[in-house]
Amino acid sequence: MPTIDTQGLQSVGWAGFLDISYMIEALAALALAVALGALIAFHPATRRMVDTLEEAELPKVCVLYSLIGAMVGVIVLEYGLVVGFVVFGLGGLMRFRSVTSTTRDTGRLILVTLLGLICGLSLPHFAVLAAVFAWVLIFIFDGHPVYCLRAQEIPEGRMKEAAAIYRDVLASLKCRIISENKSFGKRRIEWVFRAPRNSTQGALNTALCDRVPIALRGELDWEVA
Repeated sequence: MPTIDTQGLQSVGWAGFLDISYMIEALAALALAVALGALIAFHPATRRMVDTLEEAELPKVCVLYSLIGAMVGVIVLEYGLVVGFVVFGLGGLMRFRSVTSTTRDTGRLILVTLLGLICGLSLPHFAVLAAVFAWVLIFIFDGHPVYCLRAQEIPEGRMKEAAAIYRDVLASLKCRIISENKSFGKRRIEWVFRAPRNSTQGALNTALCDRVPIALRGELDWEVA
């Protein structure tokens, strides 16, 4: 049977909070990974091809996985490849055995499991640093919810007018439209947009119903990322 040398798995413990140089290097690694991940995830060419809610959320997922990769790299550098195999084994198990509704949820599941592993390896200083960094990242990205709004059964021959008035109302509500698709045959218009931080689906729905004239109004169907 093969044996694994675990002598290198030395406990750092709470004294790690006093290692300022390590904290700075780890923070720089996380920040660089997120910056480079965002550079690819938010490429202008990709943004022009966004049509669905999942595609609109994909850049956030890419950045989150970039952060996870940096966290794995830091602990592998600290403890060696043995820990790397453990991490990727856990990640594969959760990816194919855990039931999550979205890729974003899977990423968060891997993230919190990785934080638990770091705590178990007695690296509380890096666990706290990574958790705070991830919390700020999620707050920035998920502070502006992404919605998919479908206006169905638009009155016959009023599609262009309806699209214009809905677009104006969304703009007045400080929503940033990511994509707009019209289906003239089905009399349906679909928008993917990013809403303001403090907005709610109920408030947006009420505002749209109040400001869009009945003659141009369609049946609204919402989907949130």
